[in-house]
Amino acid sequence: MRFGFVLPRGDARAAAELAHEAEQAGWDGFFVSDLLWGIDAWVSLAAAAMLTERIRLGTLLSPLSRMRPWKLAGETVTLDHLSGGRVTLAVGLGAIDTGFAAFGEVTDRRTRAELLDEGLNILTGLWRGQPFRYSGRHYTVEPTDFPAPPPPVQQPRIPIWVAAAWPNPRSMRRALRYDGVLPMVIGDDAAARQATPDDVRAIAAYATDRRREPGPFDIVVEGETPGDDPAAAAQQVRAWAEAGATWWIETRWSAPDLEAVRARLAQRPPPLDRESVLPKH
Repeated sequence: MRFGFVLPRGDARAAAELAHEAEQAGWDGFFVSDLLWGIDAWVSLAAAAMLTERIRLGTLLSPLSRMRPWKLAGETVTLDHLSGGRVTLAVGLGAIDTGFAAFGEVTDRRTRAELLDEGLNILTGLWRGQPFRYSGRHYTVEPTDFPAPPPPVQQPRIPIWVAAAWPNPRSMRRALRYDGVLPMVIGDDAAARQATPDDVRAIAAYATDRRREPGPFDIVVEGETPGDDPAAAAQQVRAWAEAGATWWIETRWSAPDLEAVRARLAQRPPPLDRESVLPKH
């Protein structure tokens, strides 16, 4: 299992400084929110790339339905080269209560799902280079003669994690086409809840049985661990790791200030024996 940390707030300078501190403390990934209106995620991650050498950098998450996929393709490939191949892109429908209606973005769930699927097709197509042509319900792209950026450092593509509703087949099919899933469980009452280790175990088995893409597949879970009690933190995440989760993302959304964030980063990730709980899928 690998361990990431989400920056709950802060500007690009704070992101760069805290990403460096996270790397020094042994965290494996550093992530920022990709807000509709706010501190720019890709500027923040570019700043972080300049002060780090090993840690993975990414978003949690990018609502692709409200983005121009060609712009995101350029941002991600630029950062992938700047960082030496350390980008992970997490995508999903996004939470419409973060300002979608206020800025005139699409709020219909079905349409946002269509935009997400088409956006992913365009994103991965542009990463492969020119000539690229695409014709969908919402987007049309023709080959261009403009100078194109080089392909990503990471091949066959920058890893993509997809937020998905378990056990919705269509949502899971989308995630299985890419490189990882951030699962949210939809119960019989249609209410959403966070996945449990039992859910993760079922998702891991489902992915092993249904996924046809080459390469590893991440199952990403999130929560808070007690940094001042390493043994308890390790015990907390062990059940997830043994169930098949490959990443634990530490989320401190309620941290009162950046000093509280810095303090948790310095306490290091849970001291889990990673080799003993590597997933078998």
